[in-house]
Amino acid sequence: MRVVVLGAGFGGLEVTSTVAEALGDEADVVLIDRSPDFVFGFSKLDVMFGSARADAVRHPYREQMATGARFVQATVESIDPLTRHVETTSGSFDADVLVVALGADLDPAATPGLLEGGHEFYTVDGAFAARDVLEGFEGGRVVVGVTSTPFKCPPAPSETALLTDTYLRQRGLRDRSEIALVMPLPVPIPPSPAASKALLGAFEEQGIEWHPGRAVTALDPETRTAQLSDGSAMAYDLFLGVPKHRAPDVVVASGMTVDGWVPVNPLTLETEYPGVFALGDVTSAGTPKAGVFAEGHAAVVADAVVAMARGGTGTAEYDGKGTCYVEFGRDRVGRVEVTFVSGQAPTGEFEHPSVALAANKIEFGTSRVQRWFGRTWTDVGRTPT
Repeated sequence: MRVVVLGAGFGGLEVTSTVAEALGDEADVVLIDRSPDFVFGFSKLDVMFGSARADAVRHPYREQMATGARFVQATVESIDPLTRHVETTSGSFDADVLVVALGADLDPAATPGLLEGGHEFYTVDGAFAARDVLEGFEGGRVVVGVTSTPFKCPPAPSETALLTDTYLRQRGLRDRSEIALVMPLPVPIPPSPAASKALLGAFEEQGIEWHPGRAVTALDPETRTAQLSDGSAMAYDLFLGVPKHRAPDVVVASGMTVDGWVPVNPLTLETEYPGVFALGDVTSAGTPKAGVFAEGHAAVVADAVVAMARGGTGTAEYDGKGTCYVEFGRDRVGRVEVTFVSGQAPTGEFEHPSVALAANKIEFGTSRVQRWFGRTWTDVGRTPT
């Protein structure tokens, strides 16, 4: 059996590792991604705020070969879901089972003025570049703004505002600075009222302005103002933005998307095309666009793929559960556990921020590196903040 996995984020790595380990020589498992290495989402913020080195948070995909899978660094140029045929910059691939895990692309250019007047921090390059921007910042008004929904890792804008507060206090700049957070959501983390309450309390305690229910629609680089969706404007000296998210062009061109994303069976992650699964941020599965949910999707897909290889049918169904760590600054981390079930309101539990959970978050990352890349991540790169 030839299993081709497109995209090497949380979901792609998890399904590749599980299938390769379970099937061994029974399957040819190919993982394709345009990037040479993997970076955790939380590591981007670690580098951005100076608590980790960029070289310490990159995990080369070539090490995935230790699991028995084959990694190909290439850009996917076309996908035919009917024939499960894929064209890439490194050749053609025909799959018995095709897994589309290409995530969501980021489009800073979709927001007028963002590239010229602000800084996006959601891509690896953007977050790493923002480190130099922050190092050169000498105080003023910082606006953290979300440009549209949906967006990956819903807690990240709140984390960024709180980490900015910690960072400016460390540098002795907080007294001459203001921080504002603009989000189109009514509360910071809608599925978890307890987590939202804790974040709102932290904003109030740290003097961070909270502007819900509004998105940033444009920036004026000359006047350094952000235009908001309600028609108002907000001045800034430093703008840190969450750019528009969309399905990759190659996925849209394949005909797999409906209303911008790939529809799937929320329990099995099957698409309407036989032998084709989609998981993670590229789907409209009904869960947040975050790595832990893609990892949960991947476990279900892997079960189905292994069963298919052995002439059976997978029995696993996605339970909608996911756990997210939330940075509160000052070395404290909270944890949100939520469950999304189709047709029902999400439910969740929240553990209040602590230093112990900060250590638990590091263990979360190191355990995935051990599993996906077969090595110990001894140099996590984090330093006390």
